[in-house]
Amino acid sequence: MRRILLAGARSGCIFLLALGLTACMSGPAIDLAPDYQPAQFILPDSWRGTSPFAKANPSAGELRRDWWTLYHDPILNRLETQAIAANPDLEAAAERFIQARDVMMKSRSRLIPHIGVGFDASNNKQSVDTLFRGVGEADREATLVSGGLASWEPDFWSRIRNATRIEIYHAQERAADYVLARLSLNAEIATDYFILRGLDAQAAIYRQSVASYQSLLGKVRKRFAGALAPKIDVTRTQFLLFSTQARLLDIQAKRQVLEHALAILVNRAPVSFNIEPINRFPSVAFKVPVEIPSTLLERRPDIAAMERKMAQANRAIGIARAAFYPHVSFGAGAGFEGIASLFELAKSFWSYGLDVSLPIFQGGYRRAELQRSWSAYRETVDKYRSTVLDAFREVENGLSRTNLFSARVEKLVAAVDAARQTQFMTMKLYHGGLANSLALLMAQIRVLNARIDAVQGKVDRVKASVALIRSLGGGWNRTRLPADEEIQPFGVFQYTDLDKPPPAGGIDVPTSDYGIYNNDLTKPVFTKQEK
Repeated sequence: MRRILLAGARSGCIFLLALGLTACMSGPAIDLAPDYQPAQFILPDSWRGTSPFAKANPSAGELRRDWWTLYHDPILNRLETQAIAANPDLEAAAERFIQARDVMMKSRSRLIPHIGVGFDASNNKQSVDTLFRGVGEADREATLVSGGLASWEPDFWSRIRNATRIEIYHAQERAADYVLARLSLNAEIATDYFILRGLDAQAAIYRQSVASYQSLLGKVRKRFAGALAPKIDVTRTQFLLFSTQARLLDIQAKRQVLEHALAILVNRAPVSFNIEPINRFPSVAFKVPVEIPSTLLERRPDIAAMERKMAQANRAIGIARAAFYPHVSFGAGAGFEGIASLFELAKSFWSYGLDVSLPIFQGGYRRAELQRSWSAYRETVDKYRSTVLDAFREVENGLSRTNLFSARVEKLVAAVDAARQTQFMTMKLYHGGLANSLALLMAQIRVLNARIDAVQGKVDRVKASVALIRSLGGGWNRTRLPADEEIQPFGVFQYTDLDKPPPAGGIDVPTSDYGIYNNDLTKPVFTKQEK
């Protein structure tokens, strides 16, 4: 029965404590921060640029977050998956989000009374020659003190609440920064991968040309040996062969460097990473749903991050205003003090107090801080507008570049056909003695350059499509930002499972053995589900 009473008393105490904490956190307060609304802009109804990659009816679909699957390349898909699972810079961005959540919790804890206990024990001996020591006074003294302390600052002017809201907004800003880091990582991998495939295609063209020039050099040498061609034909053909071989070596060097860069992005040591070359540049044919300009503000993580900075600056004005009002805090302490035994009523002590302060004159300190806060807020508004303008510029650039680069590729492919016909006719004239070796040399150089330009044009077109998708937000939407109530990393009375908070906004980090698994830089890393 006694245990039941104790359990009931304990439960009642916990309930009363929780009720008291709730009252402290939601008590009456005056919010001195200005009413906040994000800046509203008058935006165009449509985009100026056009693109063969853009859908005319965007309502028919939405750009997915795994947008790289549009290219239908399994190797690219695998690289993107590995990078998301183990890229150290991306994981560091996720950890910064978690740290921001914990900083918010530290700020929020100031709304709750702080309670602590202490214990002190001492044993002192005085010298027999101590000055003013009384006759017969003991030369030893032992004391025991135990007690508790409590303090609480009522947040009448929402100073703590606004500081907490600033940290909530900062955590959301960090979440947007994580999304931006992921989007940048995905775009960098896709861009580097297609550049590498462009180098593969160029290397294949150079190898074909080298084989053709070696065969041609053999024929020219036979003609020279039979006195049917001058020595200059041999040297011209040698120049064409050797210069092409040198360009092939340059392409191979660039490919190796780019392959090493991709290895780092997917958490691999370059020595253990390899992408098998192919001979043709992959074809691209897909459509991207492009929303109207007003929706771009909800699609871009950098715009969302800047807007959260603007919200933080707004709350800082409320904190600066609160400095003009009285600061109130409560404190209490109680315990027992004795020489030997404790916990006797006669040996108890207690104290409590109220502290109220209001600076009267500080030489303009508070006014300067308030004016600075307003200026800082207006600065974030300016930066927000600048971020929006940059986003519109990037989208227009992407639309224009993909459209013009697509038309450019068509012209470059037609130029290759014309150069090949010219080379074929010049070769016939050369063998018939109606054209010299210089004309043949120039025709072959034009074919080689035209083929290389066509490949580079295709690479530029695909790179522009990646940049367009990135400028549209990569399938992200601001509704995916963690809500205010999701930012809290743990409960007030939670003392277990504190290695990391639950995911918020889809952002999680690896811990324990999974983190160690990422340290193997010789093997590809996949998600937990794939393992």
